[in-house]
Amino acid sequence: MQQKLYDVIIAGAGPAGLTAAVYARRAGKSVLLIEKESFGGQITLSPHVENYPFTRPMSGNELVEVLVEQVMNLGADVEVGAVVAVSENADKTVTVRTDYQEFTGRTLIIATGLKHRLPGAEGEQRFIGSGISFCAVCDGAFFKDKAVAVIGGGNTAVQDAIYLSKICSKVYLIHRRSEFRAEKHVADGLAACANIEPVLNSTVVRFVGEGKLSEIVVKNRETGEERELSVSGAFIAVGFAPNNGVFAELVKL
Repeated sequence: MQQKLYDVIIAGAGPAGLTAAVYARRAGKSVLLIEKESFGGQITLSPHVENYPFTRPMSGNELVEVLVEQVMNLGADVEVGAVVAVSENADKTVTVRTDYQEFTGRTLIIATGLKHRLPGAEGEQRFIGSGISFCAVCDGAFFKDKAVAVIGGGNTAVQDAIYLSKICSKVYLIHRRSEFRAEKHVADGLAACANIEPVLNSTVVRFVGEGKLSEIVVKNRETGEERELSVSGAFIAVGFAPNNGVFAELVKL
């Protein structure tokens, strides 16, 4: 049987990929949407999406449900699988290979989003899922009445620390600079949280524990002094990097 030639193949089903699928279908194009995990991407981690002209705020999951329903109603094809290879063909089409099969399209839209950056400390890979998390809303409840650390200094880090302060006994907010980069109205919220301790001018040197995280070692960038912080969890919020993987050779960033 001859393989279907799609007008548009979209890799990634976060808000960008879903929106691209909506516009392509409305333009009468045949569309294949490929997603390796779950629809929605990072926005599903947001409990409230307010910076969009809704009639009311909604959660990230609610927004994704609406977008997915619209995409399906418009008739886009959906494939669950990870893209493992991409090649450009002599006739200017593109072949996309997933774990299971190949697809060919006239146009490829890369909407694979971002992945979490890590601080670059010893032991960080070992404790992901065993004390290290990237989502305070998702995992904060696991550390109820325990001490935790938040690593980062932007809006996300400060908001995570404030959120966790209502659940955890102690929150260390570790930032490598002398001031937080968060917007003033966000950072001002720290003053009302007595159990948040800012640890400024400091970087994480290593994560320590037997099987699960029990300690973070931080180093003061000015004095060189190291300090051990006893924590059960660490929430990393130091930004993102492009999740371009197999597409790196096609598109230079």
